[in-house]
Amino acid sequence: MSSLRPGAPSSRSFLGSGHLPTLFAAFLYFDASFMVWVLLGPLGVQIGEALHLDAAEKGLMVATPVLGGALLRIANGLAVDRFGARRTAIATQLIVIAGLLIAWRVGLSSFRATLALGLVLGLAGASFAIALPLASRWYPKKHQGTALGIAGAGNSGTVLAALFAPTLGLAYGYANVFGLAALVLSVVFVVFTILAKESPNHPPPKRFGAYLRVLGIRDTWWFMLFYSVTFGGFVGLASSLTIYFHTQYGLAPVAAGDATAACVFAGSTVRPIGGFIADRLGGIRALSVFYLLAAAMIALVSLGLSSLALGLGAFVIAMLALGMGNGAVFQLVPLRFGREIGVMTGLVGMAGGIGGFYLASSLGFSKQITGSYQLGFLIFAFLALIAFAGLMAVRREWRASLTAAADGATVRI
Repeated sequence: MSSLRPGAPSSRSFLGSGHLPTLFAAFLYFDASFMVWVLLGPLGVQIGEALHLDAAEKGLMVATPVLGGALLRIANGLAVDRFGARRTAIATQLIVIAGLLIAWRVGLSSFRATLALGLVLGLAGASFAIALPLASRWYPKKHQGTALGIAGAGNSGTVLAALFAPTLGLAYGYANVFGLAALVLSVVFVVFTILAKESPNHPPPKRFGAYLRVLGIRDTWWFMLFYSVTFGGFVGLASSLTIYFHTQYGLAPVAAGDATAACVFAGSTVRPIGGFIADRLGGIRALSVFYLLAAAMIALVSLGLSSLALGLGAFVIAMLALGMGNGAVFQLVPLRFGREIGVMTGLVGMAGGIGGFYLASSLGFSKQITGSYQLGFLIFAFLALIAFAGLMAVRREWRASLTAAADGATVRI
């Protein structure tokens, strides 16, 4: 673990160093967007029964928004760097609201219609590449883990979807849930436009090709791997667990949603804690522990624990590790790619979404082909161990290079 001690007078505290209204607006926008991003997961049991979908189709249905969000994060990251995070957020929110209103009025009449809606909801998932740079550019490097942890706690929107969507779907019909979600997003849109301000530290636009030069840097690919496991595991489970609890333990849709909400709540609320721990102890050290814990719990779940209490406990611990891992990864990203934070957030976020798409879809296919979820879980646990091994391979080099890049700030790597 490396630490820098500045010779100059100490900088301002976290509360006095940034722009709290923008930080809150970024969190709120992220929270509402993530709520609708995973909406098909909590409603998956009801939609699957109405459209007579098999296990593979249900897995693909809940995975499509995750993939859409992954791919669109690159476009959003580029837009943030060229046009600013605030403008990009306003445009994307309007598109998602329109998509939800269409789904509310027209309904979902086929499997293809669910996939089409999933792609639109993917744009809400791509809010990751907007909210984090919006917050990040207001804060100095020594507070990046905490600031991005707070903004990234918008992951908690997935809790709201898991907690309320199944109940509302049963009471009013799942199509009307889309209309209610559009109403919530409209309120958030108004608050966001009032509170959010663009940072004066926004860098000038570059040529399009300059953004993609980061793909030629090896560290970019490491960050993409690391986040594909932490965030991919989080969002993949958030999208799939309602169906899993219904299938594996016979829970009714609402009870399965409640169990999912407990797991997602654990993972989403600790992201700021993960960033805080990384700021204090070092992102590399913290992340390595989180990977090992997540791998152990996912491997345990793959055994098909017969008790709901044991399964729920293992998932909660896994989500705690993955959620804190998300915060730890983004303590490191701004240190290495401060000026390219927009496009890097898009690329790294894309990798996280692809990881989530893989996990959600592989669980469905594993169940369809083998009759068990075991293979899907085991492969993902193995990927967590690969990420841990990669982190061990680069830790010495990163501690030297990222410390040098901190420009005299007190930063633990």
